[in-house]
Amino acid sequence: MKSFSHAVGGIFQPIFHLFGWLLALCYELIPNYAVAIALLTIVIMGVLTPFTIKSTKSMMAMQKLQPEIKKLQQKYKGPENRQTLNEEMMKLYREEGANPVGGCLPVLLQAPFLFILYSVIKGLANKVIVAGKLVPHPRYIPSSSTMYKSLVASNGQIKAFGMDLNLKPFSSHGSVAAAIPFFVFVAVAVALQYFQMAQMNNRSKKTGQSMPSQQQAMQRFLPIIFAYFYMVIPAAVVLYMIISTIIRIITQDLMFRAGVSNPNKGKERELPAGEPKEIPAPEVKPSKPSTPRPSNQKPSTPKPQPQSRSKAKRKRKER
Repeated sequence: MKSFSHAVGGIFQPIFHLFGWLLALCYELIPNYAVAIALLTIVIMGVLTPFTIKSTKSMMAMQKLQPEIKKLQQKYKGPENRQTLNEEMMKLYREEGANPVGGCLPVLLQAPFLFILYSVIKGLANKVIVAGKLVPHPRYIPSSSTMYKSLVASNGQIKAFGMDLNLKPFSSHGSVAAAIPFFVFVAVAVALQYFQMAQMNNRSKKTGQSMPSQQQAMQRFLPIIFAYFYMVIPAAVVLYMIISTIIRIITQDLMFRAGVSNPNKGKERELPAGEPKEIPAPEVKPSKPSTPRPSNQKPSTPKPQPQSRSKAKRKRKER
């Protein structure tokens, strides 16, 4: 087991050094550990944002297909039709460009970055024994960087805004008041995840799409699982999750406003070739109804027009 973990660690070593170098570079720009982690998070999310957009589109497409999926489930009931049902559903997914696991894509992509950042943060607080004393010896960052020198000067503490970002909520903080900010970090991270999911649900209601049951179950339990995870990782990694979730919320809001993720956009029925398009009938304005004449009123007789004088003289001569 140790040889396997050593082999895996050897594979990731170049990646750890790359992210350590990026983190030290961010610290050079603004010498604050929390700000440096925030800048690194923005860089990572810049890489992951295209996948977030694709995942959001896939989730909206899945919601749009729920009526069709229910029809297929009603049509192919029973275990004897299970294979046919799966084939028809996969065919429907291919035709509509939907992915049943597309909504889990951002979470799956976050996992390796969480592991990398956790390892880099753990390396920053690394200590070794020199002459019988435990002294800081940061790993994965250049020894000539400002961050390296700051960590050595602070005895390996990743201090930012009065917090040691290498500690966890249940670490030894010395007092209850000192531990409160770490629990606040966890609460904010979980609340933001619920807000992001509520943002998606509200969008579904506005477009009249139903939420898949699997997605609803995932939304209920996933933040709870992450809450436990946030309790056992350093606050620096929780800070990364807070900032990355905020970026995803902003990305989804911009997509919704621009109509990129609207499942009804561009989905009008296309007519087959040669079929004439239906032309709407011209609007006919109703004629103004005539005022009915009272029953006791006699029809008006046209008055005789008076004859001219010349015509009257001619008639008298003829007589």
